[in-house]
Amino acid sequence: MTLVIVGGSGFLGGELVRQAVAAGRETVATYASRPGDAPASDWRPLDVRDTGQLDRLLAGLAPCTLVNAAGGHADWAVTADGAARVAQAAARHGCRLVHVSSDAVFSGDRAEYDERCLPDPVTPYGAAKAAAETAVRLLTPDAVVARTSLILGDGDSVHERHVHDLATGRRTGVLYTDVVRCPVHVADLAAALLELAASTASGVHHLAGPDALTRYDLGILIARRDALDPARLPAGRHADAPRPGPLTLRLNSETTRSRLRTRLRGAREFLTGAGAP
Repeated sequence: MTLVIVGGSGFLGGELVRQAVAAGRETVATYASRPGDAPASDWRPLDVRDTGQLDRLLAGLAPCTLVNAAGGHADWAVTADGAARVAQAAARHGCRLVHVSSDAVFSGDRAEYDERCLPDPVTPYGAAKAAAETAVRLLTPDAVVARTSLILGDGDSVHERHVHDLATGRRTGVLYTDVVRCPVHVADLAAALLELAASTASGVHHLAGPDALTRYDLGILIARRDALDPARLPAGRHADAPRPGPLTLRLNSETTRSRLRTRLRGAREFLTGAGAP
């Protein structure tokens, strides 16, 4: 059965493509502007806002498994409407769907959030991701909605590059001491998503690391790993920003982690090399 990675040219999408191809999966990856670097079986251009393109893509591939890792940020037409169109197309063509969502669907008003918690977004991006979740769950009841947190890698994620730029003076700004997330390594996240895609699981799943860290503390770990001077990282409070968003977003992933073979490492482990292999 063909695996389709929507958003295969992105950071997470590229890792999904690499792992799927390495495992011998027939993998079709899509891109919005240009193909990614990962060696997919086939790269296809796709605008998720275009129902006709989606139908033409899936018509010759169904039945297939579809992982929607497309970005879009706060662009409602891509993040919300586009996800709904992907779900509609998956339902029409009999494709299994795994939809990647975000901790941004929550407000941060609770101490932590497990899979039973309902979205209560406070940002445009969070609202778009929450709308996407609703559409996916209504249109494809057997789909997996996988919420995650900050996605890191081995120095090549947007979050790590931001720390590098601050530590070397290439960018101004601060790392927030009052914004808490549960970072996950892109390799662990991709492996967990592919495991869920190959299973019969459905519904909401949380795929975040077990360590809850402030943006500033995370920056310190990244700087130390990459031989940068942590003392050069500026600190600040997001609560003092003109338009503060959610502060503490702790995704409780214990239920999902207990059902997976894939182990989701904490940031302290994968950034320092400590812990079990």
